[in-house]
Amino acid sequence: MPVTNLVAMLFMAPITSHFLTMVVIVAAAQCFLGALWYGVVFKKSWRKLVGLSEDQKPKNQLAGVVASFIGCFLLSFVLAHILSWKMSITAMDGAAIGVICWFGFMAPPLFVQHVFESRPANLFAINAGYWLLAMGLGGAILAAFH
Repeated sequence: MPVTNLVAMLFMAPITSHFLTMVVIVAAAQCFLGALWYGVVFKKSWRKLVGLSEDQKPKNQLAGVVASFIGCFLLSFVLAHILSWKMSITAMDGAAIGVICWFGFMAPPLFVQHVFESRPANLFAINAGYWLLAMGLGGAILAAFH
């Protein structure tokens, strides 16, 4: 398949202001979820597993936040297209597709990365759990408000 056809597939769903607004909202919601997940719910465990002391701030925190939003935006943009191709219109259907995408496209490379980097299983569970919820939440919102 020519590259031009692959690029055209990404733009098959009409890119309207509503479409982009929903993608931005979902990206922001995923970032907010990440702030709660890593900054509140698993703060102590995550900091310990990545080697940060209680009072130490992560390096390049602003760059991390910007990169997180850009990553969530791109992820949501592609997920919105997948939901459009699937013609998902309910939150449950969107959440299910988000979870399936997580299971097939996110969990395996994340697992392999953690194994090769000899990271603790608990860190994998925290990171994979966040992305599972982020994908499910993103799919649900995007499908429900298509």
